[in-house]
Amino acid sequence: METRNRCIIFNGLVIDIEQMEVEIGGRGWHTFQVIRHPGGAGVLPVHDDGSVSLIRQLRPAIGQHLVEIPAGRLAPGEEPLLCAERELVEETGLRAAEFIPLGRIHSSPGVFDEIVHLFAGRGLTQGTAHPEEDEEMEMIRIDFREACAMVADGRISDAKTVAAITRWGMMDRSFGAAAGEPGT
Repeated sequence: METRNRCIIFNGLVIDIEQMEVEIGGRGWHTFQVIRHPGGAGVLPVHDDGSVSLIRQLRPAIGQHLVEIPAGRLAPGEEPLLCAERELVEETGLRAAEFIPLGRIHSSPGVFDEIVHLFAGRGLTQGTAHPEEDEEMEMIRIDFREACAMVADGRISDAKTVAAITRWGMMDRSFGAAAGEPGT
């Protein structure tokens, strides 16, 4: 990709906006604005009985509460797994003995460069949550099948959460139905 005239036109608390010209095939140069974000990590906490813990969180950008996996922004130089562990404890008080990678997603590649790294957390133990001051959330624990139904009917619309639930459900089909494992 050929670019020119790259410049940051906005520096924010969480994001920057970069403007550049991009050469598109033989059709010339076109101006694009890209939102630069440090990326994040999220965890689908999966309990031994197959239920999952999600959070209901106020999202001022859309003016409503969403049901989501615990997740947060990567600190500079932070490994995604460390971010996932930190956010799981902060937002739910849960600690996981095992983290299973569920891949990554590009949240909105038409305008964002953000990459969100996804994990499932197993071997959970409950502690005390420590949400940040600007976070309004509550933890909810539901059966995994209900979480899938919420994805299917749109009650869960957050992209990272849809991806994590879908990917967990599509994992190894050899897991047992009695344990509430993926693929059941």
